Amino acid sequence: MNKISYYFKKHWLAYTLAVISLLVQISIDMINPLITIRIIDDVIGNNQTYLLKYSLLMIIVLALGRVVFGYTKEYLFDVTSFKISVEIRQKLFRHIQKLSVNFFDNNNTGEVMARVKDDVDHIQAAFGYIGMLSINVVVHMTMIIVCMVRISPLLSVVPIIAIPICAFLAIRMENKLGKVYEDISEENAEMNTVAEENLAGVRTVKAFAREKHEIGKFLSHNKKFYELNMRQQKLWIHYNPIFQVITRVLPLSAVLFGGIMVINGKLTLGMLGAFIEYCNNVVWPLEMLGWLSNELASAYASRKKINKIYNEVPVIHEPEHATELSEVAGTVAFEHVSLTLDGKDILQDITFTLPAGRTLGIMGATGAGKSSIINLLLRFYDATEGRVCLDGVDVKELSLTTLRNSVSIVMQDVFLFSDTVKENVKLGSRSTLLDEEVSEALAKAQAADFVGELEQGSDTVIGERGVGLSGGQKQRISMARAFARSKPILVLDDSTSALDMETERKIQQTLNEITDITKIIIAHRISAVRHADEIIVLSDGKISERGTHEELLAQKGYYYKTYMAQYGVTEGEE
Repeated sequence: MNKISYYFKKHWLAYTLAVISLLVQISIDMINPLITIRIIDDVIGNNQTYLLKYSLLMIIVLALGRVVFGYTKEYLFDVTSFKISVEIRQKLFRHIQKLSVNFFDNNNTGEVMARVKDDVDHIQAAFGYIGMLSINVVVHMTMIIVCMVRISPLLSVVPIIAIPICAFLAIRMENKLGKVYEDISEENAEMNTVAEENLAGVRTVKAFAREKHEIGKFLSHNKKFYELNMRQQKLWIHYNPIFQVITRVLPLSAVLFGGIMVINGKLTLGMLGAFIEYCNNVVWPLEMLGWLSNELASAYASRKKINKIYNEVPVIHEPEHATELSEVAGTVAFEHVSLTLDGKDILQDITFTLPAGRTLGIMGATGAGKSSIINLLLRFYDATEGRVCLDGVDVKELSLTTLRNSVSIVMQDVFLFSDTVKENVKLGSRSTLLDEEVSEALAKAQAADFVGELEQGSDTVIGERGVGLSGGQKQRISMARAFARSKPILVLDDSTSALDMETERKIQQTLNEITDITKIIIAHRISAVRHADEIIVLSDGKISERGTHEELLAQKGYYYKTYMAQYGVTEGEE
C-alpha cells in the first residue's frame, strides 16, 4: 500500500480546500462567544439596545456561513476519501490478481475478502470523517485555548491542565486498542471464511446432515468475535468515565471561579458568559478523543493487514525480456521435469514431446500428478528441475499472456460465473467472439439442446457456480468455453467424468475431427484417451507406462487392468 503522504499529495487541492473550510467554520464558532460578550455587557449591561439588531444579524450571517463551510468541508472530505478507497481497493485487487496460485493455496477466501472490503473501509474512514474530526478536534481545542487565555489567563488554568490529561489517556487507550483491533480483524476474516465455505457448500452440508455441526463451528467463531469486541468495549468503558468527569468539571469550574472573579470586578459578566460558552465548546472535542483514538487504532490495524498482503510477492514472474512467438504451433515438450511443493515430490523426471496437432492422453490413479502437468504448462507453478517448452521455447521465457492465451482448458473443477450462458462461454474472448461462434461451440460440446430448452436460451442467467445445472451440463458449458476460444492447445482435465456414455461418445467424435490443434486429455476413462497418439500413465509422480492404446494393453500393466475393469472383461474373455 502507498504511504499515506502519497494520497495527501495526490489530492492536495481537495484537502487544502477542505481544511480551509474547516478553519473558517471553527473561526465562526470562536466568534460567536464574542457576540455574547457584546449582548450581555453592552446591550443588557449598558442598555445599548440599538446594538441588538446588529448582533442578531451577525449571528444569522455566522450561522449561514457555518452551514456553507461545514457542508463544503464534509463534502470534500467524504468525496476525496471515497476516491482514495476506490483507488486502494483497485490496487489491492490488482495486486491479488498478480499473486501466484500458491498464495491462494495458503490463504482463505474469507480472509482475502475481509482485507478487500472491511479493512479498506476502515482506512477510508481515516481519510474521511475520522481524519476530518481529528483535525477539527486539534484545531478547535487550540483556538479555544487561545480565546480563553485572551479572556482570562488565570481562569484558563483548569482547561489547559485538563486537555493534556485527556490527550495522554486517549493515546494510552489507543495503544491498548491496537492489539485488540488486530485480533478482531483476524477473527472477522476467520468468520467470513466459515460463512463463505458453508454458503458455497450448502448442498453438501445438507446432504450429510451437518447443519448442527456447521452452526456450532460458526457460533464458536462468532463467540470469539463477541469476546474480542467485549474486550474492546471494556477498555473503552474503563477510560470513558474519566473523559466524562473532566468534561463536566470544566464548565462547573468556570462558573465557580469565574463568578468569584466577576464579584471581585476582575471579569465582566459578558466575558464570563463567553468563557462558559468556550468551555462547553471544548467539551465535545475532549469526549471525541477516546472514540477517535478507537477508530484510528482500527484503521492502523487494517493498514497493517493490507500491507501484509502487499508484502506477498508472486512466485511466478513475468520474464524481464519475454520471447514473443509470432505464431504458436502448439508443440509441447517436458524435459526431465520434476516438481516439489512444500517439501513433497509431486512429479519426478517427466519427459515427453507432443508435436503440434497431435493428441496426448494422461492417465493414472488419483493423486498421481496428472493435473500438475497442466499446472506446469500454464505456469501456475514452475518446475523444480527440468524444462517445460512451448514450440521449443522454455515457458519461463514467454510472457504469461502469450503462454496462457495459447491454451484453452476445461478444468477438473468446473467454475461458472453468475452470468448468462453466453457470457460464460465468451469468457476470455468477450470482445471478439460472435454469437454464431458461441452457438457453434455449444453444439460441439453437445450443450445446444439443453441450453435451447432454458427459459431464455443462451441468454439465461445461471446461478452462482452454475447452481441449478447438473454436473454434466456444467462440464459441457465449460467445454463450449474451451472450444469457442479456438487456441493452438486444448486441455481437457477429466472433463467428461460427469457425462453419460452417449454424450461422451459424441464429444470424442468431435475431438477426433479436430486435427489442427494440439490436445492433452487427462482422464480416468479409457474411452477418453484410447484414440490419443500417445498415452502416458503416471504413478507416484513418475511415468510408469507409455505408448498407444494397443501397446499399453500389450504391456498388461495399470492401463490394461483399468481397461478390463471399465469394460467388464476378464482375461479369459479377452
